[in-house]
Amino acid sequence: MGNWLVNHWFSATVLVTWLGINIFLFTYYFLFFDRDDRYFYTRAILGSALAWARASAKCLNFNSMLILLPVCRNLLSFLRGTCSCCRRTLRKQLDHNLTFHKLVAYALALLTAVHTIAHLFNLERYNDSQQATDGSLPAVLSKMHLQDSNKWLNPIHSNQTTVEYVTFTTIPGLTGVIITLALILMVTSSTEFIRRNYFEVFWYTHHLFIIYFLGLVIHGIAGLVRGQTEESMEEVPPRRCARYLTHKDEDCSHGCCEDPEFGSIPAESWKWVLAPVLLYVFERILRIWRARQKVVVTKVVMHPARVLELQMQKKGFRMEVGQYIFVNCPAISLLEWHPFTLTSAPEEDFFSIHIRAAGDWTESLIDTFQQQKLEMPRIEVDGPFGTASEDVFQYEVAMLVGAGIGVTPFASILKSIWYKFQQADQNLKTKKANNVALRFDTATDTVTGLRHKTIFGRPMWNSEFAAVAAAHPRSVVGVFLCGPGSLAKSLQKSCHQHSSLDPRKVKFYFNKENF
Repeated sequence: MGNWLVNHWFSATVLVTWLGINIFLFTYYFLFFDRDDRYFYTRAILGSALAWARASAKCLNFNSMLILLPVCRNLLSFLRGTCSCCRRTLRKQLDHNLTFHKLVAYALALLTAVHTIAHLFNLERYNDSQQATDGSLPAVLSKMHLQDSNKWLNPIHSNQTTVEYVTFTTIPGLTGVIITLALILMVTSSTEFIRRNYFEVFWYTHHLFIIYFLGLVIHGIAGLVRGQTEESMEEVPPRRCARYLTHKDEDCSHGCCEDPEFGSIPAESWKWVLAPVLLYVFERILRIWRARQKVVVTKVVMHPARVLELQMQKKGFRMEVGQYIFVNCPAISLLEWHPFTLTSAPEEDFFSIHIRAAGDWTESLIDTFQQQKLEMPRIEVDGPFGTASEDVFQYEVAMLVGAGIGVTPFASILKSIWYKFQQADQNLKTKKANNVALRFDTATDTVTGLRHKTIFGRPMWNSEFAAVAAAHPRSVVGVFLCGPGSLAKSLQKSCHQHSSLDPRKVKFYFNKENF
């Protein structure tokens, strides 16, 4: 239970920090735009909708800065390597990269809704103020462009201009619509159902992130929302001079104020996203360079249930157990890259993957290899990239749980353990790998190729964990899963229940594959 508390405390700390920064940014900038005298006249037209729009914009910039970092796979692999000597709890946080990515995406969707609604109110109030003839402060401010074209506060300068016209003909309006549509498509196509059944839809729509970031950078350059300039503030303080704008016909012998001057709010989004975008561009360039290196398919094996095994070689390829690669077949699609866990061991002179028919792309790949008897289709490989399973040899005892094709990450581990035992590797902490027979009548396991077979079926988890705890009362047990979220919840709960509060007794650490 102690390790469960530590892991969750650390994850909760990251979450609370992220939430805290968002809350601070929103609150600070809401109060700033709601109270600062530079926007006294802007608030006269827009009211509190100004503060809602600007505060949500700051949070949008902050989260747009973060959204790309969790999907920089090379960065995560580098951090995992540099943290190899760090605490296990710290390294485990890297395994939550996709969870954090989704969390930030949902925050972007919520903040975009707030920002959009606030600006719709702003456009309506700009329009109402332009058409007003009652001599009120908003009406006077909206007519200032008639006296000097440079002294405008309201971007709507004509009674014939509609909200729809501004939305679809100005840079902020048009880019705002494009950004929102791109975000909606990316979020809706990222659901579990779409990703599992229509991966191509998810893959292509997710690349709308390019449109999103271009639109985000351009969005604020027109500067439609304005405030009073610093120089004008000193000469024409708004709280003292605002009444003179609506009472210009009064006697000014005692010193009337000049008309205020306004300036645009500088575009700032590029400052927030420049560094992560450059990092991501470097990441993609590195992936492209690595993917262009020649891959030789040395062996093709067709297993039962339309599972294709590819054994490959690539100059300079180095792997660790549990890692995965991205695979592209140009004959099928130049753009689509799909992740597959490596099923070979680092000790072997090739690397391999097992591909199950689960979608158009995998079906096409299997058909392509079945049809090509003389010449192998060209394959491009990017990776390998690290996962939680890399830490398996850091534990004295390991429990490997795979559901369906999710058994493939552990083929690499079991093979490597076998090699390490054969070579009497003294650095191996894991001393037992107890795999008992059970599913096929073949002499070796279908996935791993070892004589010890993988256990198939759905175990009684309480019994399994209790048995491991009894057999290893003072050990640190690593529990590794590649499978669905429902199974992850069950295993995580069992890890919590069967870990001892006594630091000298058995502890279960839960690790889940994410890609």
